[in-house]
Amino acid sequence: MRDLGSLWRDSAAETFSAPPVSGDLSCDLLVIGGGFTGCSAALKAVGQGADVILLESDTIGHGGSGRNVGLVNAGLWLPPDTVCDTLGTEAGERLNTVLASAPDLVFDLIARHDIACEPRRAGTLHLAHAPRGLAQLKARHAQLIRRNAPVTVLDQTETAARTGTSGFHGALHDARAGTVQPLAYVRGLARAARDMGARLFENSAASAITRQGDHWIIRSNDATLRAKALLVATNAYHRPVAHMTLPHVPKVNYFQLATAPLGNNISRDILPGGEGCWDTGLIMSSLRRDAAGRVILGGMGDDTGVQAGWARRKLAQLFPQLADAEITHQWAGQISMTSDHLPRILRIGPDALSIFGYSGRGIAPGTAFGQAAAHALLTGDDSHLPLDPVGAHIERLPGLKTAIYETGARLVHAVSARR
Repeated sequence: MRDLGSLWRDSAAETFSAPPVSGDLSCDLLVIGGGFTGCSAALKAVGQGADVILLESDTIGHGGSGRNVGLVNAGLWLPPDTVCDTLGTEAGERLNTVLASAPDLVFDLIARHDIACEPRRAGTLHLAHAPRGLAQLKARHAQLIRRNAPVTVLDQTETAARTGTSGFHGALHDARAGTVQPLAYVRGLARAARDMGARLFENSAASAITRQGDHWIIRSNDATLRAKALLVATNAYHRPVAHMTLPHVPKVNYFQLATAPLGNNISRDILPGGEGCWDTGLIMSSLRRDAAGRVILGGMGDDTGVQAGWARRKLAQLFPQLADAEITHQWAGQISMTSDHLPRILRIGPDALSIFGYSGRGIAPGTAFGQAAAHALLTGDDSHLPLDPVGAHIERLPGLKTAIYETGARLVHAVSARR
């Protein structure tokens, strides 16, 4: 399959580059990973007066953050009652409350630091892919209303008017949410952190991490770095590091394609309100537009010909006027997905945390978790973390689960959306 590349890399208004790390350096907090979590943590820490170093093994936003759909969601894939059932009422509601306000944090940071990332807060539409999906959305709506969330159930007719297609059975609109250009957003966080004094380095993979006395020693390239506190925020893109082993978590690939910018005569009825969308299917798909008028469709799976064929068929099925639309970009990224679909904060040693497992909800949770982790590591106070840190995390057969997810997506997409 011809590689058409990532739309986000070609359209990001925010640019960022940093040199590889070199020499012997020391800091208060060292962050490994230049995605939403790591860059948010660096920005928060430097704002608290800390001396901060961030290491990114490739470039800022190279991993899942720069390959994201760009939906700034309030909450997780799981309904809030399920979060409480899994964690217990007190811990579950603490997490639900943090995530409910996480889009506020994202859009506040965008405004405060003038991040050019196409922010639009028109809400999201959770689309019912089948009648049972609408029943699930009505149950979720009831749970969210009990928590005073500004959510509304739309019937099939209202959903067709909001999306421009009759292909869904209803929707749940969440006014707290919105969309961004995700790579531009994470680059903007990095730029803001550097402007405030954080030291960021690209092409600087951590090769070894050890604890010596009351400091962490991190080796990268030919450099040796000493840090009082450590945050590992590599999520699905973690690379092996000598002397430190993190849990293996199942990964899910997510594929997207984008049309060329469309004239208003073709696309005026497609998401006219500017909402971002995701559906209730087990093999989830997403739909949105960008500021230039491109339609972007995504689905679980890697960027093989099977997924690309499905996406083109699906696009034409939902919007017949796009059957001959030029496809200019297609790309994929990886999602870290724990078995219970809940993120984890793992304590990996004294004054050291690792965060992973957003299950495809990286933007708002990653921003909130990163800021909370930075505060906790600098103050020693864990009370404001969204989740209690755990000392260990074990996933059964993560490699097999990854293969099952990918095989399932390919099988579904091989036969789906065929007329």
